[in-house]
Amino acid sequence: MISVNEALAALFAQVTPLPAEAVDLSRAAGRALAVDVVAAHDQPPFAASAMDGYALREADARPGAVLDLAGHVAAGHPGDAPVAPGTAVRILTGAPLPPGADRVIMQEDVTRDGGRITLNLVGPNSHVRARGCDFARGARLAAPRRLRPADVALIAAMNHARVRVARLPDVAILSTGDELVVPGSPLGPGQIVASNAFGLAAMLAAEGIRARILPIAADTMAAHHQGLALAGAADLIVTIGGASVGDHDLVAKAAGEAGFDLAFHKVAMRPGKPVMAGRRGGQLMLGLPGNPVSAMVCATVFMIPLVRALQGLPPGPAPRETHPLAAPLPPNGPREHYLRARLDPDGVRGFARQDSSLLTVLAEADVLIVQPPGHDGGAAGDPIEVIRLQGA
Repeated sequence: MISVNEALAALFAQVTPLPAEAVDLSRAAGRALAVDVVAAHDQPPFAASAMDGYALREADARPGAVLDLAGHVAAGHPGDAPVAPGTAVRILTGAPLPPGADRVIMQEDVTRDGGRITLNLVGPNSHVRARGCDFARGARLAAPRRLRPADVALIAAMNHARVRVARLPDVAILSTGDELVVPGSPLGPGQIVASNAFGLAAMLAAEGIRARILPIAADTMAAHHQGLALAGAADLIVTIGGASVGDHDLVAKAAGEAGFDLAFHKVAMRPGKPVMAGRRGGQLMLGLPGNPVSAMVCATVFMIPLVRALQGLPPGPAPRETHPLAAPLPPNGPREHYLRARLDPDGVRGFARQDSSLLTVLAEADVLIVQPPGHDGGAAGDPIEVIRLQGA
């Protein structure tokens, strides 16, 4: 049994980032940028007015000055005539500064009388956006990074209609167990609903990945082999259940017979000790426990960092935050403990019930407290690390 950090390191060692593909910028949000984006021009491409007002020469910018109006420029309608001494040009926000002008006086600081203006107030701000003040031609948006809306806007401003991003991983989810039935089915004796696959698929959907949910595999070697075969050429096969050491826990054996080399099997964490991972050529397998909370906690700790690494993003554990405890935390045993908890105004508060079958508790949680192995516990106000759950 290895630690969570050792398991993550072994998992990332199996990863070969997926190749890049070009997508329209309208479909780039949330994708992993694979190739640097280079600006095709300066932004703005010209010195521009930051205000509605009057463009003039700095030498004429003094209170009480009376200037003749010599034209009008607006965004998209630049003026070619230079601004001569003693004159000004009416200018609107975003319009190019006319030749000769190097300052804009806001319209509220001017009195206009027909074809003349009188400057009432001249402040220190020139109200001019210099050419290239946002970015210069050749500036780069560096890969890898997950593209946020602001990144997409920046790429568009750099004058690119398409962008190269990592291909999204093809993920197949395989639930195992004779006791499972799909949601909406009548429950026979001893049967339960197979909820895990839908929770994991929703987690992947939040990453922009549409997972394939395979038919449930019965507790036979033939069914497990058929399930793995149905995954086809998926980049990642996520199995649920059958990862422990019971008579019907067949995933590890079936994966081995199918050609997967296991990198690890069993991790010192709770919930979720029976976690495994392996590789067959370029195909990865992640085996998760069958208990609903265990599956989703392990998916938070392992699956989401894994699919991000597959897209070329820097490999690393789920981001952590530090918050004060809102209530005492009891001591921990030898395994890293991930406790369902809520963030309250006075800190983070773990739920009293932590059984790995309780989806109602997980649905109320917005963070997981990460309690290290052998942790002595803590009093209210002590700092503790947490992982924020998706959508919280």
